Amino acid sequence: MEYRYIVDWLSKYSIESKTKSFVIGVSGGIDSAVTSTLAVQTGVTTYCILMPIHQNPEHTNRGKEHIKWLKRKYNNVVELTFDLTEAYETLKSTFNPYVTDLSLANTRARLRMTTLYNIAQMQEGLVVGTGNKVEDFGVGFYTKYGDGGVDISPIADLMKSEVYAIGKKLGIIDSIIQAAPTDGLFGDSRSDEDQLGATYDELEWAMNYEDSKKLSDRELEVLNIYRILNKKNKHKMEPIPICKNNN
Repeated sequence: MEYRYIVDWLSKYSIESKTKSFVIGVSGGIDSAVTSTLAVQTGVTTYCILMPIHQNPEHTNRGKEHIKWLKRKYNNVVELTFDLTEAYETLKSTFNPYVTDLSLANTRARLRMTTLYNIAQMQEGLVVGTGNKVEDFGVGFYTKYGDGGVDISPIADLMKSEVYAIGKKLGIIDSIIQAAPTDGLFGDSRSDEDQLGATYDELEWAMNYEDSKKLSDRELEVLNIYRILNKKNKHKMEPIPICKNNN
């Protein structure tokens, strides 16, 4: 996809919604880097928000480096940092003992969503999603009402490989292009591949698989991983079930 189409789409949506800004969480990863750059190219004021929570310094530093790069190129970038570690620890203590590693990871994402919407309301803005097609519609690799809680999703119809291709065209910094994808929600070094059991390239293949040819052992494994995750997380990708009153 020609990325100017996305820029035009964002610009048109902003005008039609009569909003004044875009608000984006910048993680130090390729998806948020590409999304924030596309948003900035509209000329609309774009708030790039860093929200560390016991964050790996490498992730935060990549995010800072990306925003610094944006600010050198464009004059409509606003950088804000909110260290949410104390707020997270308060929630963790309040929820105890009803917590698990996964529930706490999702709590991080939902705390960040709350932060983005606070800024968006203050600045008459739209919270811009950074999820790609594999995450949002393939394996559901996001937190419901966390990073899945957004107003618009400009790259959600792009495969991860397409996001990287656009990132290279945009000149996104090498440290982000070369970094292993990670959601950074567990406070350790685990990558998306560690959590998913497959690379994004493999998952893209599985999403597009139609042929009935003989598959290798690894292809069968990846296809099984994809189908299990797709089924397990279907609730994230479909409308909330509603009990219809037919009386």
